[in-house]
Amino acid sequence: MFVAPAMIVLGVFFAVPVAAAVVLSATDFDLYALADLRNLRFVAIDNYLELLRTPLFWKALGNTFYFVVVGVPLSIALSLGSAMLLNSQVARFKGFFRTALFAPVVTTLVAVAVIWRYLFHTRYGLVNYGLGLVGIDPVDWLGDPRWAMPTIILFAVWKNFGYNMVIFLAGLQAIPGDLYEAARIDGAGAWKQFRHITLPMLAPVLLVVSIITLSGYFQLFAEPYVITQGDPLQSTVSVLYFMYEEGFKWWNLGRASAVAFLLFAIILTVTTVLMRIARKRGYA
Repeated sequence: MFVAPAMIVLGVFFAVPVAAAVVLSATDFDLYALADLRNLRFVAIDNYLELLRTPLFWKALGNTFYFVVVGVPLSIALSLGSAMLLNSQVARFKGFFRTALFAPVVTTLVAVAVIWRYLFHTRYGLVNYGLGLVGIDPVDWLGDPRWAMPTIILFAVWKNFGYNMVIFLAGLQAIPGDLYEAARIDGAGAWKQFRHITLPMLAPVLLVVSIITLSGYFQLFAEPYVITQGDPLQSTVSVLYFMYEEGFKWWNLGRASAVAFLLFAIILTVTTVLMRIARKRGYA
């Protein structure tokens, strides 16, 4: 009885929409069916098969994996490094730096993305101006397929690392200081302390952060939507951006739902593998 209100909310706002999306992914629901449901047809798994035959879907999937493979380690490494600096005994003004490094997380993504577009502008951007001062030719950051995705990755890492930093900082503060003191007495240097104390004690926290970061980076959408609109040459089209265009640009809502569940299957698979590795090592 006490759990019933929460279960009703979850059912109405989660279970029912998910079930509806599953049914939708097995139909050819489009703009014509939206106008007249008599145009709706059941196509079973044809939407999924058609997606697997669509070159743009595979390109979007490759772009997404590129974003995840490069962005996730960078984000975790930067978060952990920042947390360790803030947790250091010699650090000063910890409150100020904690707030400053966390500030990008709570800023409006669209507003910040627009600013980054100007920062990386080919002719007028501050980044190319700085490169020119040291004799480096301007780089077409957002117009060159080689540089567009790295620029978006840099923006995403800067925007999101503060959230993980706070989690890591809480984990570091939970590690007993006696362990480091004993290690120093035994002659262990900074690297050995990090390898044999910090990393093992942070393993459960690192697992949680990895899963959160992976799932978030697989759902790349706002950054390419605001900064590049999927260009140049579709080099920044992600799976979620592809889903958006299928559903809300071309009104192929059945195919868009199929994209959503394919992405869900990918995230679930990667997360499951990560959890199994963690269980084998005793971290979960």
